Amino acid sequence: MNIAIIGTGVYGISMAIALSKNKNNNIIMWTESDKTYSDFSSWYKACPLLNNIKIPKSIKITKDYSEALKDANIVFIMCAAKFVGSVSKDIKPYINKDMIFIIGSKGIEQGTCRFVHEVFLDNIKTNKLAVISGPSFAIDIANLEPIGLACSTKNTNSFNTIKSIYNGTNIKLRRSRDLIGTELCGSIKNVVAVASGILDGLGYSESTRSFLITESLHDIKELIRGLGGKKSTILSFAGVGDLLLTATSTKSRNYSYGLLLGSKKEKEAKKYLEDNTVEGYYTVKSIYSLIKKKRIKMPLIDLIYKIVMENDDPYKLVDFLMNKD
Repeated sequence: MNIAIIGTGVYGISMAIALSKNKNNNIIMWTESDKTYSDFSSWYKACPLLNNIKIPKSIKITKDYSEALKDANIVFIMCAAKFVGSVSKDIKPYINKDMIFIIGSKGIEQGTCRFVHEVFLDNIKTNKLAVISGPSFAIDIANLEPIGLACSTKNTNSFNTIKSIYNGTNIKLRRSRDLIGTELCGSIKNVVAVASGILDGLGYSESTRSFLITESLHDIKELIRGLGGKKSTILSFAGVGDLLLTATSTKSRNYSYGLLLGSKKEKEAKKYLEDNTVEGYYTVKSIYSLIKKKRIKMPLIDLIYKIVMENDDPYKLVDFLMNKD
C-alpha cells in the first residue's frame, strides 16, 4: 500500500515508523520545512525529535505534493489543525477519487468553531474519510509500544483498507462511525488535562484528579450528544482512553502546562507556552466559543477558560467539583 503522510511533526513521524513495520507499506512524508528536508537523512541514524530513535530508511521525504501523492492509496493529514484548511486546498490538484484520507490532526478551527474533518471536506469532497484518535504519545508509538486507536469512518471498505495497513504493527484499531464524537474527544481531553495539571500544581491528590476526570466524562458525554455525536463514543479509545492518558501523565504538554499554572509559576508557564505546542490552551478558546455559539451549558469549560485565559482563581476548580449537581 502506498501511503503519503502530510506533515512531519512528531506524531506524523512516529506513525510512519509504526506503519513501516508492515513491509507491504511504502511510505513517503511531505514537509514544507527546508530544515526538516535537509536534516531528514541524518534522522535515519538518530531523530532528535524522538529521543534519537532511528527512522527506517524505507521512509522517504519530499517537499513536492506531486511526488508525495502521485501513487498514494492512503493519505494521512498530520499537520497542525490550523493548517488543515490550507493544506486541503493545496493538495486538491494532486488527488484522485480512489484515495482514502485519514485525519490525525486534532483541534477545532479558531474563529469558525468547526471540526477538522468539516474544514477538510470543504475543499475535498469524498466519502473515503476517517479520523484517528486515541491514547498515544508520539514517543510511545515510535518505540513500538502496544497502542490502541479509534478509527472513525462511515465507509466500511475504507475502514477495512485502513485496518490492513496496520497489520504487523504495534497499533490496534477499533472502528467508530462517530466522526464528531471522536474529534470532540480528541480535542477536549487537552483542556481537561490542563485542569488536571492545575489541581496537581495546587497540591491536591490523585483522588481529586480522578474526581475531576470522572465529572468531566459526564460533561463531555452530554456535549457530544448536544453536537450531534454518539454518547457511547466517550467509552472508546478516543474518549476515556485518551483522557486518562493525557490528564495524568507528565509526558503530556497540556498537563505539564497546567501544573505550572497551578504551582503559580507564571513566568515558567508563559515560557513553556512559547516553547511548546499546548493544544489545550488554544482548544479551550475554541470549545468555549463553540458552546456559546450552540447555547450548550458546560460550566466546567466556562471555569477552565476563565482560569487559563483570564487568570481566575484556580481554587475555584475544587469549589466547582464539590458543588456540581
